[in-house]
Amino acid sequence: MQFSPTNGDFTFVSSTEAEELSGTIDAPDVKLNLGSDAGKDPYATTFLRQRGYGWLLEVEEEENEDTKPLLEELDIDLKDIFYKIRCVLMPMPSLGFNRQVVRDNPDFWGPLAVVLLFSMISIYGQFRVVSWIITIWIFGSLTVFMLARVLGGDVSYGQVLGVIGYSLLPLIVISPLLLVIGSFDVVATVIKLFGVFWAAYSAASLLVGDEFKTKKPLLIYPIFLLYIYFLSLYTGV
Repeated sequence: MQFSPTNGDFTFVSSTEAEELSGTIDAPDVKLNLGSDAGKDPYATTFLRQRGYGWLLEVEEEENEDTKPLLEELDIDLKDIFYKIRCVLMPMPSLGFNRQVVRDNPDFWGPLAVVLLFSMISIYGQFRVVSWIITIWIFGSLTVFMLARVLGGDVSYGQVLGVIGYSLLPLIVISPLLLVIGSFDVVATVIKLFGVFWAAYSAASLLVGDEFKTKKPLLIYPIFLLYIYFLSLYTGV
């Protein structure tokens, strides 16, 4: 005599009836296909869901996040940085550049790259100069920012930091000339003064607005001194 379980359940009998019963129980052939093949075997799917294991068949859909380029992730716009560099190197209004973008749309990576480049050409084997120049850039910009706010200027620290950093470009431009004509003291002094005036004018024309009125020299003078100090770090004076 042979008994087959119905619906996968077992039937219990008393001990007296068990003595008269004999036979074998055939187990149902259940194949569990998990993952993407679960939908191909409806019997296995039904079997798991009836016993509360339907969650084994659930597959979480991964969200396809758009992978952005590294420069975009770091908020680096090379075209914007190149345009700002041209605005600083050519500060004359007659050239038609929108120079206010250097102040109104400040960034960090462009000025940092300029400061690092100036630091690299100022090393001469002394790597501690790099950290010192970056320190002067950060705290010198902070000093100019605080002075501008005291005088009634409407600028942020990020704007001052960006303008001061970008305006180091004229000093980078004159550095190869100083290497060539360094033995001519008079000519070298003229080029140094030209570079400092160039850098100070680029920064002051962006930071010193009409809101300062008669107080403009009070802000232009410390900016001029700041670039003199930057130049002294390069020349070793």
